[in-house]
Amino acid sequence: MKQAIVVFNSGSTSLKFGAYAVDSDADPAALSLLCVGRIDSIEGDPHFFVKDAAGKSLAAHEWGEGHAIDHAVALQHVITWLATHLSEKTIVAAGHRVVLGAMRYDAPVRIDGEVLDYLDSLVAMEPSHQRLNIAGARAFAEAFPEVPQVACFDNSFHRTMPEVAQTYALPKEVRDAGVRHWGCHGISYDYISRQMPKFAPQARRVIVAHLGGGTSLCAMQGGRSVETTMGFSALSGLPMATRSGDIPPGALFYLLRSHRFDVAALEKMLYERAGLLGLSGISGDMRVLLGSADPQAIAAVAQFVYAMTKFIGAYTAVLGGLDALVFTAGIGENSAPLRAASCGQLAWLGVKLDEHANTAGGPRISAADSAVSVWVIPTDEELMIAQYTLALLGPC
Repeated sequence: MKQAIVVFNSGSTSLKFGAYAVDSDADPAALSLLCVGRIDSIEGDPHFFVKDAAGKSLAAHEWGEGHAIDHAVALQHVITWLATHLSEKTIVAAGHRVVLGAMRYDAPVRIDGEVLDYLDSLVAMEPSHQRLNIAGARAFAEAFPEVPQVACFDNSFHRTMPEVAQTYALPKEVRDAGVRHWGCHGISYDYISRQMPKFAPQARRVIVAHLGGGTSLCAMQGGRSVETTMGFSALSGLPMATRSGDIPPGALFYLLRSHRFDVAALEKMLYERAGLLGLSGISGDMRVLLGSADPQAIAAVAQFVYAMTKFIGAYTAVLGGLDALVFTAGIGENSAPLRAASCGQLAWLGVKLDEHANTAGGPRISAADSAVSVWVIPTDEELMIAQYTLALLGPC
């Protein structure tokens, strides 16, 4: 019977998943996509869809607008569908995206009870995703108790950052408690770093913009992370769909002291009602904002572009120059207007956009005489997780 690896990527409002065939007869390290899918808008207008490797729809389901579900229901729906759809294949492993492995795990690790307990202990550090990542592993273990599972960490890729970049100016006892610059989106950045030699083999100093519902930038030197905008948690850096990005700590103390928020309400506001949604008062969806003539929508987009410009300038200084800029993830891969607006602020770096190539989606969207090459490279976190899983467990 053919073997398959399944992968889970549990986010705050969505659940992405995939399944890959392991071609053990030809090449034990070879993986081919069987299907990829997701449940979006879990807590609002949940809808499930799956496609095969050719992009053909395999299944779709809608719970109906206003019929919110929780992640437990979403996970059970996906696991049940996978068990049925892959009934002619043996599921030999499952890989999970986990945001934080902290200092104990800087590489993928096989999941057992002790590992899950430790990862559970980190939920207080990363409350928005960590518990959901762990819930996925626990739910899969109930359905397939004999199948090995692997945790793949988003922060691992950033452990190559120099110590000065990982350290905050805090007392030792606070730093020892785990308050440091962890970073996020590392699985995506690792994938892009491995793709770069195919597109720009001479580029050593690269900034990658992972722009989705969660957004961040990563500065890479020779394919290794040296800086990234998400810091201690997935809340900092660029403004995101509903997350604030960088906020002065003094402002947060003020909101608490003035009793406008308690800790729980402040956290909920910063994660769920801030960012592009908070700026515009309209939506956290970049597509909606770019299509709107409302002054607040226009101002929200301008704020986002400004933040990108500021960080790209800083990261160019850290790298000592810039060879290539890469856009990836949902907004980065699909929004030509946002890419154009961002590149328009980088003429001082010698960036020249090829408007036709940008509209067409690349992969190269910079002009031939641009001092910095600019690219659109689709990310594939699910494939990266499957590759990590197979590499750790070996031929099954």
